[in-house]
Amino acid sequence: MQLYKYLIFSFISVLFIINNNTFAADAANGKKLFTKCKACHNAEAEKHKIGPHLVGIFGRKAGSAAGYSKYSDDIKNSGIVWDEANLDKWLTNPKKMYSGTKMLYPGLKSAEHRADIIEYLKTK
Repeated sequence: MQLYKYLIFSFISVLFIINNNTFAADAANGKKLFTKCKACHNAEAEKHKIGPHLVGIFGRKAGSAAGYSKYSDDIKNSGIVWDEANLDKWLTNPKKMYSGTKMLYPGLKSAEHRADIIEYLKTK
C-alpha cells in the first residue's frame, strides 16, 4: 500500500513539473517570433505603422491607441480590453474573433508561440 501511494505521488509530481515547464511562456522567444509582426506593428516605441503600435497593449481597450485612426468598426466597438485571453484568441485567428477586422494576418496555430508573443508584449 505504501509503495502504491509513493508511485501515485511520484506520477502526479512528474506531471506537475512537466506541465509547469511545458507551458511557461518565454518572452525572449516571443521577441524573436514578433519579427513577423514588425512589418505592421511596433512594440518598441509608440509609433504606428500599418497597424497600431503595441506598446502598453495590456489593459488597453481595443481600438484606442492614441493617434491611430485606421481601426475597423468591429474593433473600435468591441468593448474588449487586451489581456492574455483576448490576445490569445486574437492571435489564434483575428478574422474569426472579429470578421470585420482589417488585419490580414491569418493567425498563429501554435499555442506555445502565442504564449511567447503575449509574454513578450507584457514587457512593452
